[in-house]
This record gives sequence, C-alpha cells and structure tokens, in this order.
Amino acid sequence: MSGSLTGVAAYAAALQAANTPAQLIVCPPFPLLPAFAAALAGSEIGLGAQDCHANISGAHTGDVAAALLKEIGASYVILGHSERRADHAESNAVVAGKVKTALAARLIPIVCVGESEAERDVGEAENVVCSQLTHSLPDDFTGLVAYEPIWAIGTGKTPTEADITAMHAAIRAALVARFGANGAKTLILYGGSVKPSNASAILALPEVGGALVGGASLVAADFTAIAASARVV
Repeated sequence: MSGSLTGVAAYAAALQAANTPAQLIVCPPFPLLPAFAAALAGSEIGLGAQDCHANISGAHTGDVAAALLKEIGASYVILGHSERRADHAESNAVVAGKVKTALAARLIPIVCVGESEAERDVGEAENVVCSQLTHSLPDDFTGLVAYEPIWAIGTGKTPTEADITAMHAAIRAALVARFGANGAKTLILYGGSVKPSNASAILALPEVGGALVGGASLVAADFTAIAASARVV
C-alpha cells in the first residue's frame, strides 16, 4: 500500500531514463494502475497487479477481477504472496484458483512460494516450498515463480548464497518433474530483502532468473540499481 498518484510520473520517468538491460515490471496498488499504464505507454516496462480474485466476476466486494486488470493495462499479476497468504489466509487451493483465472484473462501470473523461519529451522524449508508449488500451480501453468523466504521479507535478513542456490535448484527440479520442458524454462525470481548492495551477488546465482523487489523498489534509483546489476542471458 505504498506510493501516491502524485509520484507516478516521476517514478515512471526515472525507470525509463535508466535504460537498464533487465526486463522491469512494476506492480503498484490497484488505484495507481491506470496512471502507470499511461506513464509507461510505449516503453518496454511491464505493468502488473498485486492480486486478483479466483472468480471471473460476481459479488465479491473489495476484490478485483483479472479481466478488469487486463482491460486497464496490466500484463502480470502477483499471486500467493506471503502477505496475502498470511493476512488473508489464502490457501494453496485459493492461489491455484486465482492462477487459473489469471491465465484465462491472458495475464502472466507471478506465483510466490516460501517458508517461515520456524519451518527452515526444523529442516522443512524445501518440503514446504515444493508442496506449495505442487498445490498452487494448475496443470496448465505458464508464468513466473518467485521464491520469497517469509522471514527475509522486510527484515533485512537474507539467506546465504548456498541456501538460495539450494532452494532454487529444488524449485527447478520440481518444475521440471511436473511440467517438463516448460518447467525447465520457467523463470524463478528471488524475493527477500533484495537491495542494491546484495543484488549483484544474488542475481548471479544459478537458477535465479530475476528478483521480486519489495521495499527497495519504492525508491526508483534503488530499483534501477538492482536492475542494472542483473545478468542478461
């Protein structure tokens, strides 16, 4: 729930002026989507929403339909973010339903998975994440996956490079086992206290195909510095 309408033009201009080699996607709060769509028109920067409802339409006050997001200019949608899972008790089944609806609306889903600190401490991190993958992704899934260790979001903590590498390898193996060739090419993003000072090292790790950036994205200069450190393949 960050940002404001008055800041959209300057933020969008800063991203376009940076001309980074990486693909950028901006996922602002719902009320800012039309303004960002206008400000980013004609650029290569993608626009995404932070959630959608699993139903195509209906009486779901306070929720938003995937087709409406597409209509106002979004191409992506974040689904299953840990804050949605925690704050709104979203189960894997709910997330899977949203993914299906997003795909039907021709949105590209960015599906988040991740473990709590307690789950990691007892050695269940990979089991938890792979279970989320199994039950949050429908059989026709195409899109992006984002690994976000819950305990690293907004805390300043980050897993070790070895931990990130191991988890991304486990995610890749699970995707290939389920989706074959499509699973082999699915981008896996890392999200969890990514900032300019650690982005280069994280983005250079095996199977890390990008970053899901939270707090550091609120400052355009920090966001573009992270993007500038990405390796392009």
